[in-house]
Amino acid sequence: MTASLDMSKVVNQNSYFGFAASTGDNAELNCVLGWNMTVEELPQGTPAGLVIGLAVGIPAAALALAGAAALGVWAWRRRAAARDPNIVGTLKSLPGMPREFKFKDLKMATGNFDEGNKLGQGGFGVVYKGVLAAENRQVAVKKFSRDELKSKDDFLAELTIINRLRHRHLVPLLGWCHQNGMLLLVYEYMPNGSLDGHIFCSPERQTLEWSHRYKIVAGVASALHYLHDEFDQKVLHRDLKASNIMLDSNFNARLGDFGLARAIDNEKNSYAELDGVPGTVGYIAPECLHTGKATRESDIFGFGAVILEVVCGQRPWRRAGFDGFQFLADWVWSLHRDGLILEAVDGRLGRDYAVEEARRLLLLGLACSHPIAAERPKTPAIVQILSGSVDVPRVPPFKPAFVWPLASLVSEDKDTTDVTLMASSSRSGSGRTSRYVSKEGDAGYNNSLPV
Repeated sequence: MTASLDMSKVVNQNSYFGFAASTGDNAELNCVLGWNMTVEELPQGTPAGLVIGLAVGIPAAALALAGAAALGVWAWRRRAAARDPNIVGTLKSLPGMPREFKFKDLKMATGNFDEGNKLGQGGFGVVYKGVLAAENRQVAVKKFSRDELKSKDDFLAELTIINRLRHRHLVPLLGWCHQNGMLLLVYEYMPNGSLDGHIFCSPERQTLEWSHRYKIVAGVASALHYLHDEFDQKVLHRDLKASNIMLDSNFNARLGDFGLARAIDNEKNSYAELDGVPGTVGYIAPECLHTGKATRESDIFGFGAVILEVVCGQRPWRRAGFDGFQFLADWVWSLHRDGLILEAVDGRLGRDYAVEEARRLLLLGLACSHPIAAERPKTPAIVQILSGSVDVPRVPPFKPAFVWPLASLVSEDKDTTDVTLMASSSRSGSGRTSRYVSKEGDAGYNNSLPV
């Protein structure tokens, strides 16, 4: 059977060709990998079979192309599932797991992650302010932005630790979202932002008053004591700094950003990674640069840097000279040596601070910044010192030298019992380099040490 077909009666002179698909309630990505169409005006007398073949063949080719695209998407999802073995099931099985948010709700809450709602950015991702319309509730949404595998590791590490933590000085976790490879955590919104925004603010902005500063330091100490000694595991934060300390509406400190945090068994004392020492310059304890291990003592060192920047209103380090750093602790220690430690107090405060509290915080900051890890105070003592029930430990007028045991780095067949390295000595070698610019003969560490 044959039939003639006049295309002018089937399609309009100007027509659009495209693809349509129905995916139900779920979002789906369809990719058109290629598309080409040529329309020729057929001369008079062209066989009707050819006309019908073209009319049928073009839609059939389009359908085949759409099918190939759908097959490609399906294969991509299968590969993604192989790389991501049931992450949602893993998340839902965690004890005490908070609420799972829908991606579309978080997208709407943050205005499609609009730059105007950006609260901050770090190595693990970007944090946006959002408003959940259905609940009329403000939230902070952390969107992970690293490569897929690393981002997933950081996401799971932060979620599996903080979802079990319950303390008044930690930023509360409200929930999570994982969809189409997107990883998000939802936290309670802190209306007063981060601590560094108040300490290192512009001159026109009113500085943080003394009572708030002391309260903030005490709150962080309480949170650290909980992580180190009160939780059922030891939790090492590994990234204590002012930008990771949030402030609620009453300027209470809330420690946040647990992307680097790790929980270790109580019988263990350290945690090490193979890909270097994480953290920020000025907050990293000197021993970490050589051992690569994080401990409760290295967290205390970071806390000491926070204390000093809160009291002094200065960053824990600044560039000095060629390829060098000058550390805030060195400057405060030199003032302590000369009996002038109160001159380190933030000049913007004028005389509006409690003298004895300031002295207590500065000495505690130096004690926590001690170059020898074993000499730093523990969190139970720190909490008592801040409450005023215990005196600050004696801080020597001259900063002690950093001593690093080398026994573990020398071959086991040699006698290494008494081998140590004084950091004030001069030594060169290949390996990890730490620089420490000290003032007026204070012992520091400014050496290239073999590791």
